[in-house]
Amino acid sequence: MAVLHAVAEQPCGLAELCARTGLPRATAHRLAVGLEVHRLLARGTDGKWRPGDALSELSGNTADPLLEAAGAVLPRLRDITGESVQLYRKEGMSRVCVATAEPPAGLRDTVPIGSRLPMTAGSGAKVLLAWADPATQRSLLADAAFSERTLLDVRRRGWAQSAGEREPGVASVSAPVRNSQGLVVAAVSVSGPIDRIGRRPGARWAADLLAAAEALQTRL
Repeated sequence: MAVLHAVAEQPCGLAELCARTGLPRATAHRLAVGLEVHRLLARGTDGKWRPGDALSELSGNTADPLLEAAGAVLPRLRDITGESVQLYRKEGMSRVCVATAEPPAGLRDTVPIGSRLPMTAGSGAKVLLAWADPATQRSLLADAAFSERTLLDVRRRGWAQSAGEREPGVASVSAPVRNSQGLVVAAVSVSGPIDRIGRRPGARWAADLLAAAEALQTRL
């Protein structure tokens, strides 16, 4: 609880967290990472810890605003592209599919809700890792199918794409979803067979994907 109270006062880095709680550095970091996994804390691109989305849900607002927004936005993106659409959240060192919209027929890239996927391959992983804290980036890049330069390009361009990285024969394009404070809280993705959407799906869907990401952010 001391860690949550300390962060609630004002976003802080690890050194500030130790000073506010009196905890040793290793203990404070371990507790903060554990709370991040459960979405009680969130770490921004500046490396500072902030209250996580789960706190507002536990405080009586049981509806998840991101999932409510996804229910309105993802089906429209699916209808525009005709392809599978997913929404991913970063949880610890993985990403979890929290919402989907699937086309009614045809060959699809189905990712069940609740699927835990690696942060080392795929366009959704690139987006979430591009805006993750530096320590997480260093930890995962060693085993990633992409480089630090790739993440730099993703931040500059505002979206990511991949072909055959997460799964052979599947391509995808993803964009970041931000909350009201401008922090990246999710990645929205369009995916499908390479034979149908090509190896550079961003050329077809980036504009529609960015519009969907903005619509999600507006609803948040």
